[in-house]
Amino acid sequence: MGRGGLPIGAAFVAIWASAFTVAGIVVREWPPLWSLAIRFGLTAPLLLGLALLLRSRLPAPRDAGRVALLGLFGMGGYLAMAWLAMARIPTGLVALICATTPLLVAAGESLVFRRPLPGLAWLGLAIGWSGVALLGFLRALDGLAAAEASGFALAVGAAASQAVGLLVYAPAKARVDMWAASLGQTAVSAVLCLGLALMLEGAAPRGAAPFTLAALAWSMVVVGIGGYALYFVMLKRVPASTASALQLLAPPLAAVFGWALLGERLYLSDIAGGVLTLGGLALLVHARSRG
Repeated sequence: MGRGGLPIGAAFVAIWASAFTVAGIVVREWPPLWSLAIRFGLTAPLLLGLALLLRSRLPAPRDAGRVALLGLFGMGGYLAMAWLAMARIPTGLVALICATTPLLVAAGESLVFRRPLPGLAWLGLAIGWSGVALLGFLRALDGLAAAEASGFALAVGAAASQAVGLLVYAPAKARVDMWAASLGQTAVSAVLCLGLALMLEGAAPRGAAPFTLAALAWSMVVVGIGGYALYFVMLKRVPASTASALQLLAPPLAAVFGWALLGERLYLSDIAGGVLTLGGLALLVHARSRG
């Protein structure tokens, strides 16, 4: 690691894990889609100010559509389904399922972009998805309630939506300024979540407890802006493979945060499926770093 890489990596993992915990706090009082619409609507002006201050370059016309689709699928669709899931199942479980996005991205790169994957990476994919299947199967044996089943499905959908956004945006990644991309996808996400909230959740929330407002502010500023910036700083200090491996620490830490702050309980079956899923992800990261 480069100088300061370890504390920066540790801070990033903690912030990334906290995203699920603060979301769990907010959705206990506010409807999930309205929560996100308000969060994105308040974050977009902050990002606009940052983009103007840093003189960020606007995306070229050929890339603007990819930024919009990143917002539609990679941020708005992803978080809408993830926050809806967290209103139904433990935040740590949602964090674990959403961590499978790299499995879908790797499979998509191979199947859509015809980029070959090493045999070890395919083994990681198989193990990782076996873990997700085990999670669902064991929960079903325990008597999966309708709300819990929909939460599980929404979390899988969130991972898939994020993967679609990342795959669509990938060709433009090296060309688009990071703050311009963040502003663009946040603005698109705000419009998407506002439309969904009006259709599905009715009137906007009128008030909130101070703890809920603090959690929303943390989600906006620390996670939505600070975490994004810290990730790019981390990539300059640690190898990309190490950064990917560090992200695997976020789901277990999110489960600990959920237990300590929200009183959530994970079953032994969740831990078994989680170990298998994260093991497959680790194998995938290792195989791709060698390739």
